[in-house]
Amino acid sequence: MKSPFIKQLRTGKVKQMGTPNAEDPFDRPWESGIFKEKRQGKIWLHKTGLASDEQADLKAHGGPEKALFAYPIKHYAFWQQELNTKVIDAGAFGENLVLEGTDEFTTFIGDTYQLGEAIVQVSQPRRPCWKPARRFRVMDLALRIQNSGKTGWYYRVIKEGNVEAGEELKLLERPYPEWSIAASNEVMYEKKSDLNLAYELASCTLLAPNWKRSLNKRLRGKESSITKRVYGPNKEKN
Repeated sequence: MKSPFIKQLRTGKVKQMGTPNAEDPFDRPWESGIFKEKRQGKIWLHKTGLASDEQADLKAHGGPEKALFAYPIKHYAFWQQELNTKVIDAGAFGENLVLEGTDEFTTFIGDTYQLGEAIVQVSQPRRPCWKPARRFRVMDLALRIQNSGKTGWYYRVIKEGNVEAGEELKLLERPYPEWSIAASNEVMYEKKSDLNLAYELASCTLLAPNWKRSLNKRLRGKESSITKRVYGPNKEKN
């Protein structure tokens, strides 16, 4: 089977947008690193991400467990139809890697790949937040992404090195073939009452710590609300 490859490599700086005291929450000031541009040539991949890349909210994005955000390019045909717009296209969700040849059903927690000079490892699915909704002015977009299963995923960096567009992700190891990104999303969002599955996924050694914390809270009967994550300040009224 052909290896997935980087269709586009993207980085971007944090931008400030919006108008102070705007009546519509969508127009109020906000900042984000979601606006990433295509890059050519080799870019150094650090333990915490690509050189010249930035994230605005380091609690929710970036860091060692979320060094690279990947999203399958084929999903954008779905979103163009779902949202009835051609504006949304590759890079729309702030991904670093626009990938071809893979998706949430063929990518697994702990998958370890050679990527150029670097080695990367799948750490978790992406948990969509309110910023894509703000960018495209669709209030429930985070929920739509979550419920569609078309979330994308993150990589941690095992070995630093140069990467560039066009390079293949060459699979080195697949320790958890039972835990695809799709299966992990199902446990988190669709099968909340199945505590056995929650326990099994939380026991996956290579799952990112923040996902383990969320699942362990569920097991203790203290699951957090998703409202702040999916709507954020988009619903605030001043």
